[in-house]
Amino acid sequence: MTETAPTEPSGPTGPAAHATHAEPTGSASPPIPATAPPASSTPKVSTDILGEPWVARRIDVALNETAAPNADHAVLVHQRGAAPAAGTQAAPRHERAVLYLHGRNDYFFQTHLADAFLQAGYEFYALDLRTCGRAGIGHPSPHDVRDLRIHDEEIGEALRIIRSEHGHGVVVLNGHSTGGLQAVIWAADHPGTVEALVLNSPWLQLNASGLIRSYGSAYVDVLSRRSPERIIDNPAEAKARKRLAAEAASAPGPDGAEAGGSEPVEADLYVRVLHRRWGGEWDWDLRLKPSPAFPVRAGFLAGIRRLQREVRHGLGIEAPVLVCCSTTSSGPEASPEEALHSDIVLSVDQIIKRAAFLGTDVTVRQIPGGVHDLALSPSPAREEYLATVTDWLDEHLG
Repeated sequence: MTETAPTEPSGPTGPAAHATHAEPTGSASPPIPATAPPASSTPKVSTDILGEPWVARRIDVALNETAAPNADHAVLVHQRGAAPAAGTQAAPRHERAVLYLHGRNDYFFQTHLADAFLQAGYEFYALDLRTCGRAGIGHPSPHDVRDLRIHDEEIGEALRIIRSEHGHGVVVLNGHSTGGLQAVIWAADHPGTVEALVLNSPWLQLNASGLIRSYGSAYVDVLSRRSPERIIDNPAEAKARKRLAAEAASAPGPDGAEAGGSEPVEADLYVRVLHRRWGGEWDWDLRLKPSPAFPVRAGFLAGIRRLQREVRHGLGIEAPVLVCCSTTSSGPEASPEEALHSDIVLSVDQIIKRAAFLGTDVTVRQIPGGVHDLALSPSPAREEYLATVTDWLDEHLG
């Protein structure tokens, strides 16, 4: 593990200025059950798509056709034993809890991450935000959210459930990638609502070589006002997907005749090195976390850029923050071996630079051999990441 102290920015822009592995999925997967709305004031809790002991609870949210068209609910996932028995005054099995926020084109499936927190004495909750994951089933445009602050409603309700209904006195906010950006904005806007933040490769800045170089922030801002639904692709990633598909088209296995299709599968490199379908270690539902990813739209990207500019001006977060990332970044043209031991989605240098703008108590830890989602890294990087998180929590929360 490499520990890096974030460089303190100067001037008014600085901080002071303000799995278990699942069963294989694929084309033969059973239908995904949507979470039904509650029929009364009693919360509707049903067995989650992960199976027992995981349960899902629908959180209804107000419609906002400007920020998140057609989105009316989020889904909170936790183990059935997390809540005290109804009608009792019993204490929760863990006094402390973690609320996990997923990234873009993602949902909660990493049960081994939950196991690590549970073993460390933290109840684990995951929130599939509106239009995303479980809450995006049947949605015409998953992950199309044009103002991430719209998620404040479901985050606030999830925290109310965790504290008021389930009785947890200490809550840690854990965010991955876009969820990391979401987490720091929440903590800055709502001081005192969480005791600590743990960020897994947070999306604090766009890659200079990616979407922003192709289109530019000003162009995206203008386009988002005129056509927020306009799809914006990353040319480098699209080119790499086509190359990978062409190389694998004639080979047996998931991209060849066994797939039952005449067209090559344009899965991106990140998915190819991680998902079991292509020989990787992990299995997630490719309908909820597909490859190629759900389209990036102008309205979404402009919303991300607005929040990233807020980070650049300093957030002044009061709670302690742990920022974790890999030691190395690679691009979409990386070899499979490079992709399996580096972050091919974000620049770790930019993550480290932006970490200094989050608050006054920020720790940066780099994980050698880590991938973008550090929890999905190959051993021993995965175990090092999980140990780093739980050790840091012990140091800061006792």
